[in-house]
Amino acid sequence: MSDGWISFKEMCAKFEVTPRTLRYYEYLELLAPRKEGRARFYGPREVARLTLILRGRRFGFSLEEIRQWLELYCQKGTKPQMEAWVELADRQLDVLAGQRAELEATIEELRQLRDQTAEGLAAG
Repeated sequence: MSDGWISFKEMCAKFEVTPRTLRYYEYLELLAPRKEGRARFYGPREVARLTLILRGRRFGFSLEEIRQWLELYCQKGTKPQMEAWVELADRQLDVLAGQRAELEATIEELRQLRDQTAEGLAAG
């Protein structure tokens, strides 16, 4: 199919997602491909939405948060969607900063324990 439409298989390959993942996103109504019989075709809108979905997942957002955020565009337009994005991003940045602090503390504790153990081995 031309004119910017890609097949199910091409969509999976383009985004390195499994068919199961793509079908699940459709089930959750995050994506709405055009169907011709059993075949599914994805246009520029679906490609853009999947890009946003995968980016949102990488940032740690839930699929429900992503779904609600995507729906804002359809219901209220760009400005409310971007305002919601800023709020979501601020909240997630706080969560990630907390996780980073916990990880840094864990790394330091492990480093100290490793150093103590290595010293004990060297002493003999």
